[in-house]
Amino acid sequence: MNSRRLYYAMLAVMAGFVLYVLFANFIYDPGASEFLSHKENQKRTVPVAAWQSVMYVHVVFACIAMVGGAVNFSGQVLRRYRRAHRINGYIYVASVMVVVLTSGYMAPYATGGKWTSIPFNLLNIIWPVMTVIAILKIRKKQIDKHRKWMVRSYVFCFTNLMIHLFTTLFYHGMGLTYPTSYAIGVYCAIASLFLIAEWGHTHRIPQAIYGSYLIHRSHMNRAALLARLSCIHEPVISQTIGCCCAYARPSRITPAG
Repeated sequence: MNSRRLYYAMLAVMAGFVLYVLFANFIYDPGASEFLSHKENQKRTVPVAAWQSVMYVHVVFACIAMVGGAVNFSGQVLRRYRRAHRINGYIYVASVMVVVLTSGYMAPYATGGKWTSIPFNLLNIIWPVMTVIAILKIRKKQIDKHRKWMVRSYVFCFTNLMIHLFTTLFYHGMGLTYPTSYAIGVYCAIASLFLIAEWGHTHRIPQAIYGSYLIHRSHMNRAALLARLSCIHEPVISQTIGCCCAYARPSRITPAG
């Protein structure tokens, strides 16, 4: 499967999960009563009304971050609508910060107790740091490093999806209690997402993120170079163009990662 197909597969997973989350939390079980039922024996009493309100904000901004981040990973969007890409990027950053803040409120009441709250709180520190680093890199015009850190940031939009997959595996597949399954699922989800992000860098995945943009920039830079050389004597132009193009033409055009 090539990188473009992987990108479209990621879009399909993102769209399906966003629709599922919105349906589950606003139509099927708007009060999250089924999920709250697993918190009955915890040491901390959940303030249900406040928790539900925060949860709704958390869900909405998590969906915005998932959609916005996915759109910004399109090379075509970056190439044709750079201003929109930039604005959408800041919307993504703001959404991540809201998700982290709301998660910080809900973490002490996490299913599974203290040992589930710890990884959530650590993620609430690491995730915004990675996101801010991504912004700092692009402000320094370090496109490749910006892409790397955005991949690291964006994978954690799928934390909830991975948690539920692992929880289902341990709860229904292995017969563990739900709180235990959920706690193990949180650790497995965070660890697996870290590995996925780094694996993506090693294998240049997904190339569709900025690959076409880098090719476009390469051609633009070469054209600008030729234009500047147009005032030089023709024999010198021929020699210089040959040398410069040999140097500028990359042996393979792939996004750094």
